[in-house]
Amino acid sequence: MSTIVLLALTGIGLAGLYFLVASGLTLIFGLMRVLNFAHGAFLLLGGYCAWLLGAQLMDAAGNVSNAGFLAMLIAALAAGAVIGTLTELVLIRPLYRREFAQVLVTVGLGLVVGALVMGIWGGDPRNFPAPPWTHGIVRILGANVPASRFLLIGVALLVLVALVAFLRHTRYGLIVRAGVENRTMVSALGIDVRRAFTLVFALGGALAGLSGALAGVYFGAVSPGLGSMLLIDAFIVVVIGGLGSITGSALAALAVGLLQQFANYYFTGIGDLAIVLLLAVVLLVRPRGMLGAST
Repeated sequence: MSTIVLLALTGIGLAGLYFLVASGLTLIFGLMRVLNFAHGAFLLLGGYCAWLLGAQLMDAAGNVSNAGFLAMLIAALAAGAVIGTLTELVLIRPLYRREFAQVLVTVGLGLVVGALVMGIWGGDPRNFPAPPWTHGIVRILGANVPASRFLLIGVALLVLVALVAFLRHTRYGLIVRAGVENRTMVSALGIDVRRAFTLVFALGGALAGLSGALAGVYFGAVSPGLGSMLLIDAFIVVVIGGLGSITGSALAALAVGLLQQFANYYFTGIGDLAIVLLLAVVLLVRPRGMLGAST
């Protein structure tokens, strides 16, 4: 029983991380149909900015205070938002109707950022400073669950609620949804769709930066390969959930996280294969994903 509880809770914690990465990707890729392969670079920069600040705030034991940790998360959010905004303004805005060019530009940006990080800080993982409680254990039904998993679950739930509220109940959220469906008509009404799209990139980048910092907590370190590693899983989550569906991404992340944890435990090393098979099954049964294009 304790093993099942441990696998379930750690799987949900992993799902929280996957959703945080996929949420920003869902906004940019799912809603705006921009093939942003630089999303992993946004995540990577957010993680390293949080690590740089944490290195200045940590004590001799490598820990930071709760206030310091909050500052690290804010720094990661800000870094992601800035790189996301600049990417949209400089690289993506001229290419909204040229999907192939979007792929080339964003892949190139991802490679450049990864090489830049490796050139400055090297390829070795860097221990990520965090509050002492994130290294603790919570005992539930006989299972010793890392406390960091509950942090990921809590932040993922907050992000899910905030994004759904933004898209359904705010003016900019409605503009974004309408602009994706018919940009010409929305512009004819005197609404600046470009500003809304820039906001979406900023939000997507901010969420990527936040997920980079929390990935550092989850893995205990940041490294140049962090973004590319999580980007693949995030794309799988977005496609399984359905393009443009925040709720679908949350459900898909939950399914992927749990499946990966249980598959790796009971059938050593096949977790990645299991989620690829899940992707194939979903696409065969529901080609538009679990929740289609709804939000």
